[in-house]
Amino acid sequence: MTKEQLNITFEEAMEKLESIVGRLEDGEVPLEESINLYKEGMELSKWCHDKLKTAEEQLTLIMKDDALKPFSIAEEE
Repeated sequence: MTKEQLNITFEEAMEKLESIVGRLEDGEVPLEESINLYKEGMELSKWCHDKLKTAEEQLTLIMKDDALKPFSIAEEE
């Protein structure tokens, strides 16, 4: 990924990924551009996955603290 792409938010990366997927699904993109879009999409996908994994690990550490408990809504019968 380029330096510009590394400075985007998770939400911006997801929007860009959705845009790339949409363009590829349309099937109107020339072959060379499709390959480049696919490569960029895979890089964005990995970057987003890594961000989510990091967030999950941070939440796990926070919830290990006895003072904090996972939020849950009691189901009504």
